[in-house]
Amino acid sequence: MVQSWFYWAAASAVFAAMTAIFAKLGLQGVDSDFATFIRTLVIVAALMLFLTYANKWQPLGSLTGRNWLFLVLSGLATGASWLAYFKALQLGKASQVAPVDKFSLVLVALFAVWFLGEKPSGQEWLVIGLVAAGVLVLALKR
Repeated sequence: MVQSWFYWAAASAVFAAMTAIFAKLGLQGVDSDFATFIRTLVIVAALMLFLTYANKWQPLGSLTGRNWLFLVLSGLATGASWLAYFKALQLGKASQVAPVDKFSLVLVALFAVWFLGEKPSGQEWLVIGLVAAGVLVLALKR
């Protein structure tokens, strides 16, 4: 039985794929950093509308110091990721940039072990290794 998180993760993958294609088309003649700024404005506006529509606003005071610390760090990492991704898309082929970006799957697994104490099974490590190998093959194709 497939758990509900899987559908959200699959939707994320579809939207991430569309992001690469739309961004590659939209970056023509535009500085990648400025394009990231435009993308960020669109995301902020869309999220504000969604939070309002779904009545999901929360008081900022309800967040703990730990919440703030890790959400700010996550935001900074996201911003750096977007800047690097858009620059890579501007300079390279989407079919090569996107797989390298997805090397994050391997890094998440490693970081989850180190920082969160997660313990992937032998089968999961095999798949993570295959993803790493696939990224190298796709990135280095000529």
